[in-house]
Parts: sequence; structure tokens; C-alpha cells
Amino acid sequence: MFRLHCTKKLLDRIKPEIVAPGQSDTALGNWYATALFWKPQVVLLVSERTLLPVLLPLAPVATLARRFPGHLASVLKEHGVPQEFIAQEVWRMDTVQYAKTANRSVVGILNEFVKQAEFWLAAYAYENGDDDDLLAISVKLAETPCSPLYKGPVSPDKALHELVKAGAQT
Repeated sequence: MFRLHCTKKLLDRIKPEIVAPGQSDTALGNWYATALFWKPQVVLLVSERTLLPVLLPLAPVATLARRFPGHLASVLKEHGVPQEFIAQEVWRMDTVQYAKTANRSVVGILNEFVKQAEFWLAAYAYENGDDDDLLAISVKLAETPCSPLYKGPVSPDKALHELVKAGAQT
């Protein structure tokens, strides 16, 4: 089970049943998400634990939670994460609970990634709706230094590798 904390504009699109904030069963923790009204529309998700960003098409919005684990697996594979970790993470994402955003720090990072994603959008020319472009933009965003990570790994890609390494040692 994973919790998806959505911005108001995304909640207005999904119209899910909202639960109280809590913790996910996944290694990457809770996820925060917002809609980007590009053409075609996209959703940006960020892991609360590592700040790892994942972009995927918003439509069809009713299947967002079912499609997300597959897109996450592609991003994790692109980052060189071991297949065992990926399989375990995707397996634990069998159900979703929606919640309102609760961590202002993660929402701030989400907003910063939106601005940076728009820059990378021009570089990758996403107008044709190619999912490979979204994967490439997700990987580039993960290299961004993030202030909540300054005392440790600094960027989401490095935080991801530290988390995977720590999980392998336990």
C-alpha cells in the first residue's frame, strides 16, 4: 500500500476518497503529486523519502494509481537500481490511499521540479507525447540538488542509491 498526497488541482481531477495522512508500506515512502497542464497533460510525483521525481501522462486519470508503479519501475531501472528492489517496491504498491498534501517541504520541491521540468520539456520536445521523453526528464530532475537533502546525499538520485544500499545491508 502506498499513500499518494495530491495537490488540490490533482485531487479535483481524480475525485478520490481522502484518508488521513499516514505512512506507506514502501521503501520510498509516501508520494506527492501534482498535475502539469502541458499538451498532453502530465503528472509529476515525488517520493517523500528521497525526493525522487517521476513524470507520467495524466490521462486516463482514473488509472493513474495503477499505471504509476510501472513508470516508477522504469525510472528505478534507469537509475541502475537492482531488480529485486524494484520488484519489491512495485509489489508493495498494490493499493493506493489518497491524501491531501501534508509536508510543505516536499510541496516546495514539487513546485521547484515543475519549473525545472518546463525547462527540460523544451530540451526534449515532449509535444509528441513520447513517454521516453518523460523518463529522460525524470532522470535529469533527479540530479537536482535539493535543500532538504543538503545534510546528506544532496540530490534525489544519490538519496535513492543510499536508500537501496541501506536496504541491501539489512
